[in-house]
Amino acid sequence: MSDELPTHVPAGFRVCTANLGVKDDTTDFCLVVADGPAVTSAGVHTQSRFAGPSVALSRAAAASGDARAVVVVSKNANVANGPDGLADAAELQALASELAGVAPATVAVASTGVIGRRYPIERMRTAIGALTPPEPADAAGFAAAAEAIMTTDTHRKCVSALIEGSDASIVGIAKGVGMIEPNMATLLTYFFTDAEIPPSELDSTFRSVMATTFNALSIDSDTSTSDTAVILANGLAGPVDRDAFETALHDVALRLVLMIAADGEGASKVIEVRVTGARDDAQAKLVAKSIVNSPLVKTAVHGSDPNWGRIVMAIGKCDDQTDVDPEAVSVAIGGVEMYPAEANLAAAQEHMGGDHVVLSADLGIAQGAFTAYGCDLTDGYIRINADYTT
Repeated sequence: MSDELPTHVPAGFRVCTANLGVKDDTTDFCLVVADGPAVTSAGVHTQSRFAGPSVALSRAAAASGDARAVVVVSKNANVANGPDGLADAAELQALASELAGVAPATVAVASTGVIGRRYPIERMRTAIGALTPPEPADAAGFAAAAEAIMTTDTHRKCVSALIEGSDASIVGIAKGVGMIEPNMATLLTYFFTDAEIPPSELDSTFRSVMATTFNALSIDSDTSTSDTAVILANGLAGPVDRDAFETALHDVALRLVLMIAADGEGASKVIEVRVTGARDDAQAKLVAKSIVNSPLVKTAVHGSDPNWGRIVMAIGKCDDQTDVDPEAVSVAIGGVEMYPAEANLAAAQEHMGGDHVVLSADLGIAQGAFTAYGCDLTDGYIRINADYTT
């Protein structure tokens, strides 16, 4: 975990962060604007039936491919507030668009925090009206944006990468440490690049990367009402090779995923579950998520207990996968075989004493594979969430 500034900063972005008084005296407002000759966007959002009005507005802005800005309010999810909540979200979008100097329909909106409480909209209206327009974003500006979107995160999450063979770069920011099993792509995460990418290519590449990074992540198996992922590309650095772009985007996204897993509420260890030999990638993902979400597996990892029986239990409870044959399955901890033949219990226990634990299962069926990421389960998670609103 690190609070270092991003080393690569894309050109043509402006940032504004502030405290609107939503909950406390920390920054709770973030606005990032893309300026350039060929701004395109893409986004993916929660599939929750209780999705907040911010998600609806963000989905519309990103789906058009014309989003030019993102605005985030943290510490309040603005979910389950009926017509008032929708009106508040629309006003936030309008206020942000005026501050950014762009059309309201081009502003993707997100809000995260406590569910079922309305914005202090009058206070927010006054505070936003007093803000100066966003300023050109440097490394510190993007880091401030990452900090402004936090809720129970213990540190900001902001990373960057160069796109090979070009002068373009990507910065990614994310928040989230609980209520995380994305059922689309993610929690809140935003990517900003000065690469020039056609809208259709940006959308397909973004969805592909999200599928194997944020959609492979689970802290507690709970899907948020506010999950949002958006990418803005402004084209200032010119065209880039698509494969190089996807590689850089995947690198940034995966680093953010690992930071989130390590910062999971109460977490002390990252869990990486690699499933191979499945019928297809979808089956591998199903089994990997079953393992990484098991409370018994998570507590075993926390206690550095190489109880491989819990791993085979988690595989076995996928009872509709009738082609999974126990006689063909193998399980390892840290590369040490545990089943069908327990090779070296002490070596497995030593591996589990570290802060990144790798659990592997080969189903012995075909070539399907998927890697899931999560964290251990501690009493800290229970304490944080037992006291969350009080």
